[in-house]
Amino acid sequence: MEDLYHYEKELNKQGITIIGGVDEVGRGPLIGSVITSCVVLPKNFKLEGLTDSKKLSEKKRNEFYKIIKEKALAIGIGECTEKEIDKYNIYEATKIAMKRAINEANKQIKIEHILIDAMPLDIDIPTTSIIKGDAKSITIAAASVIAKVTRDKMMYELDEQYPMYDLKNNKGYPTKKHIEAIEKYGITEFHRLSYAPVAKYKNKKNLQK
Repeated sequence: MEDLYHYEKELNKQGITIIGGVDEVGRGPLIGSVITSCVVLPKNFKLEGLTDSKKLSEKKRNEFYKIIKEKALAIGIGECTEKEIDKYNIYEATKIAMKRAINEANKQIKIEHILIDAMPLDIDIPTTSIIKGDAKSITIAAASVIAKVTRDKMMYELDEQYPMYDLKNNKGYPTKKHIEAIEKYGITEFHRLSYAPVAKYKNKKNLQK
């Protein structure tokens, strides 16, 4: 657990306490937006068991989501839609979404430093990019939970519209069932046309709901 606080403690030694953690969810799915979150936690924030959201059960993620929402000094959500992903590519769209999340959080509290999971960002606030940051920084881990729960909720809502794609279970990722549904029913307006498994069906629209 102590390793999760290393980057925050190093910044604290420099007198920096308003630290934003940034993470993304949804680069791999065939459908829907990529979602990012920027979270600012109170100094010395502790939450036993918090780590990379992918390593947590859904029940635990939801528990942590409520605690983080309650305790955080600021939370920003950034989104780039499937249309923007197709326009800019997923890498650039993710960076745009991260900047949107940071801007939203920065309106709530003046952020002094940003810790980012893996990606470099060209912004006015000083940043540190950390490979596998969601497992190495408590602040990024918190952002990963917020982003993951937010995007999962979007997939549950989309699943109600289009249950044939099994989005409630695969969250939009290219599972066998999802691919077979695309082959059978075509694609929705929310599928990412620039992704190879989707592109060849771009003229086959799913009109069923």
